[in-house]
Amino acid sequence: MSLTAKPRTLDRIDLAILDVLQRNGRISNVNLAKQVNLSPSPCLDRVKRLESEGFIEGYHAKLSEQKLNQSLLAHVQVSLVTSNTSVFKTFKEHILNTPQVVECDMVAGGYDYLLKVRVSDMNEYRQVLGDLVDIPGVGTHHTYMVIEKVKEDTGLSIEL
Repeated sequence: MSLTAKPRTLDRIDLAILDVLQRNGRISNVNLAKQVNLSPSPCLDRVKRLESEGFIEGYHAKLSEQKLNQSLLAHVQVSLVTSNTSVFKTFKEHILNTPQVVECDMVAGGYDYLLKVRVSDMNEYRQVLGDLVDIPGVGTHHTYMVIEKVKEDTGLSIEL
């Protein structure tokens, strides 16, 4: 689908398929078809169309932060000393090469970037923070350590 083409409107069945798949990407086509009240063949056709049109971008496994020793989570606000293309590019290059930064959003407001950093302990966080403040153009930063995850992203809101 081109960037200028208007995306087609999804019907109730397409939305139901998306809703079920984002909660369980490993569901069999037969069980998915039952849940959305279709026979398996048309259900599979719809899933393949939703994939080819870019509505489904991929399938992922949810991994255990505890078992993989990455249970410490921090949100970090970063302000740059100046706003220009060169500084933005340099910052982005460094962040893309920092595996502990699992999400990074450029934001509008009181700071420039909001990072989600996942590490094993405070020592590893200190190393990541040291690397972060050494990125050319970084001005100030504020860290917020997560004490309790109250709500976790479970996908997009699908209104059927």
